[in-house]
Amino acid sequence: MTKPSAQPAIRKAKLQDAPQLKACIDAAYAPVKSTLPDLPDVSAGIAADISQNHVFVAEIADRIIGCAILGLSGNSAHLMNLAVDPHVKGRGVGRRLIEAAEEFAGKNGARAMHLATHTGMPENIALYAHLGWSEMERNGNKVLMTKDL
Repeated sequence: MTKPSAQPAIRKAKLQDAPQLKACIDAAYAPVKSTLPDLPDVSAGIAADISQNHVFVAEIADRIIGCAILGLSGNSAHLMNLAVDPHVKGRGVGRRLIEAAEEFAGKNGARAMHLATHTGMPENIALYAHLGWSEMERNGNKVLMTKDL
């Protein structure tokens, strides 16, 4: 059995990770799904994301416990999704995934990263702010944030 304090390994996702990634993303969003009816299907197209974007996974003992999906375009990067299994919430997995995505984006020419999160997820907004992200604007239920790299 894995110790609760064990640090996850962060690596790039492989196509065969898609089913486990989908399950992890669905578990991460399950607590807010009923209260945020306008939330899109956040795990749809994960195989395409692995093929077309940069997907980082956090895993312990071959079990995926989180992921970050990053899109790169010129000198800008977009954090498309961040999901952490609720069983490991509060252990720094999200922070480690964001740091891995930021490092990768910076090494690949991005000068800034952007993301959109939901107003109904204030804990996410607080996490991003704690990690140096700035709120740019709110548009309906979306909170747009940025961070210079």
